[in-house]
Amino acid sequence: MSASASARLGGAIRGRTAVVAVGNTAQGTVPGISADELAVEGLRVTLAGSGIDKAEIDGLITCKSYGGFGIDTEIGRLAGLNPAYSATLDYGTCNFSLHLACAVIDAGLASVVAIVYGTNQRSAGNTFSHPLGRQDEASVYGFLNVAGPAAMAFRRHQLLHGTTEADLAEISVSQRGYAVDNPLAIFRAPMSVEDYLAAPYLVAPLRRADLCMISDGAACLIVARADRAAELTERPVHVMGIAQQTGLRDRQNADQWLRPWIRQVAERVYPAAGIDQDGIDALYIQDPTSVWVLQMLEYYGFVEPGGVGEAFRSGAIGHGGRLPLNTNGGQLSEAYMWGFLHLCEAVRQLRGDAGERQIEGLTTAQYCSTFGFMKAASTILSTEAP
Repeated sequence: MSASASARLGGAIRGRTAVVAVGNTAQGTVPGISADELAVEGLRVTLAGSGIDKAEIDGLITCKSYGGFGIDTEIGRLAGLNPAYSATLDYGTCNFSLHLACAVIDAGLASVVAIVYGTNQRSAGNTFSHPLGRQDEASVYGFLNVAGPAAMAFRRHQLLHGTTEADLAEISVSQRGYAVDNPLAIFRAPMSVEDYLAAPYLVAPLRRADLCMISDGAACLIVARADRAAELTERPVHVMGIAQQTGLRDRQNADQWLRPWIRQVAERVYPAAGIDQDGIDALYIQDPTSVWVLQMLEYYGFVEPGGVGEAFRSGAIGHGGRLPLNTNGGQLSEAYMWGFLHLCEAVRQLRGDAGERQIEGLTTAQYCSTFGFMKAASTILSTEAP
């Protein structure tokens, strides 16, 4: 694919869709309710908070939670919906689901799409790990959970760039600073770099603060065609640019631990949105591990390779810095919701609805996410119409 053709990907969507509502349930442990029921509650809360009537929804996109729940046919039945369009993504972390919603709307298959996710993964005892004894590469090498590959990725980064554990600590510490003011967050106790370094290893060189907390809960976004968005809310948040890239060749890719193909998303998403990194007022990065934040800060051009620690310490990025990062505390401190809460937070910040952690003057936000070592995606949102 030529560079010019690559840059055009995602650009046709600019300003044609907008997020008109976001909502979520409580996070943590919610026993006695299924993932599908939680998802429907997330939809109910979002509709009630926005004043949008359920009858306006003509599209439904759901995301399978760990264990296979979250099917559109079941959630549609429970929610009492017969939408014109529906689909379920096996791995619909909110960027991928949002991009599908934009495509569905642009194709004319629906005009108002509810993106719904619910999970009871914590109360159900899901461990997000492979069972011992499986005869596959992950089990043979002991990579039974994302912590193992992430630890290897950080070791590779240390070798190439001299990054220290204290540098990595800055990510978790910064996000905890935001979580202190977030009543939804699971981890709210203040944490310093010294606190981080004093904690034992979980999977060396990673500690507990480098990994997300499995949680129950639900979240929902409602996305609409631009003209419909103007009818549904006075404060639409416009989708300005989207981009994706796969790494499906897996270990055939050079330096796959570091996932260098993420850089191709950055090459597309900024031209698609018509801005560059300097135009981003707030940044959100999906963070099942802090190592993924480190990688994406570099690949999206916010930090030079090996410069993450200094970027936080200098005040360029993070809590109290010039570029806010994961102002909800991210998955490391708030809750593990496959990135849905990142987009909820981005929309709330852009609308001025973030309460005590509100950062003034934000008009544009970017969300970056990945599906392990397989896929990457990014979305740029703005309160300003193109």
